[in-house]
Amino acid sequence: MLQFEINGANVLDLFAGSGQMGLEALSRGAAHAFFCDRSKDAVAIVRTNAQKTKLLLQSDIFCGDYSFFLKSLHRKQRFDLVFLDPPYALGLIPAALSELIKNSLLSPNAKIICESASFEDVFAKDAQLQESFEILKNTRYGIACVSILKYLGENGREEQ
Repeated sequence: MLQFEINGANVLDLFAGSGQMGLEALSRGAAHAFFCDRSKDAVAIVRTNAQKTKLLLQSDIFCGDYSFFLKSLHRKQRFDLVFLDPPYALGLIPAALSELIKNSLLSPNAKIICESASFEDVFAKDAQLQESFEILKNTRYGIACVSILKYLGENGREEQ
């Protein structure tokens, strides 16, 4: 579904873990990827994986809190494709989506892929988030729910 969205894209792999999603996007033609995870061990794995796949030059890798990281990028980047896969129990997807909007980090019509414990975790009944994104697809894979969102703009209308 996203194969035609990747070529030349600026990608964010937030809560990166091993960096699998961002590195896969780079291997399929994304222009650049930013990776962020608060775990030093995870960041070391992302760096190792980026080196092994020869994608390190197309990668910016950060260790720290996602919120601080997004604030530090305020209006400096625009992402076309965002992967959000935080620890399920923390319920961080709505907060991360809000920070992406607040810091003007999403390109018009950006796609966001969220992995959560339930589909309800994506917006947490937040009206602004519901107006800012269109749900393109919801799929369950065992205990994981994957939602693909399209950014409609801060005012809930599709950007041109």
